[in-house]
Amino acid sequence: MTNTEPTRRGPKRSEESRLAILTSAFELLQEVGYRGLTIEGIAARAGVGKQTVYRWWPTKADVLLEAGAVKADLRVSIADHGSYRSDLEQFLRDSFTLLEFPGLTGLLRSLMAEAQIDPDFATRFRDGFLNRRRNALIEILDRATRRGDAPIHLTTELMADVVFGVIWYRLLATERPLNTHDVPPLLHLLTSGPATERDSRA
Repeated sequence: MTNTEPTRRGPKRSEESRLAILTSAFELLQEVGYRGLTIEGIAARAGVGKQTVYRWWPTKADVLLEAGAVKADLRVSIADHGSYRSDLEQFLRDSFTLLEFPGLTGLLRSLMAEAQIDPDFATRFRDGFLNRRRNALIEILDRATRRGDAPIHLTTELMADVVFGVIWYRLLATERPLNTHDVPPLLHLLTSGPATERDSRA
């Protein structure tokens, strides 16, 4: 299981202040857009000093990064539902439902755009969000392999590429939002074909 908050150095953060800052950043992004978002504005909305924000996050993008990561960790299940198909279906439904949450697609597009122009942030974005979500899915797929019901026609890495390739392509290159109606065809694509040899012999 992944933690909802990455390990950080420095003073221990007040959980109340942390949540207020994350919530304020998310709300302000919807109101003023990424360009209009400032650390000062976030701090004022959260009722803290701007140095409090800077002490915990180096940039406004990093505040949004944690806000998005926390929402994903809380709302996308990686629990064991008894089978590869059931686990994957729940992961896809939760992920696509999360994308329907007001403001979430704008947050992700802003983070990806910032990652293209700031190499340092790009590394933090990969570690703090992209790989974090990918590892959550891979945990499901690895569990299916141990259970014996994972399909053998796709590698774990390729399955993750397909799922997140679909998500990011829709987010960044189209105006067609993903929703739960997209789950059945994608689920069929990722579950059709033979299962592991152990499962096929059962």
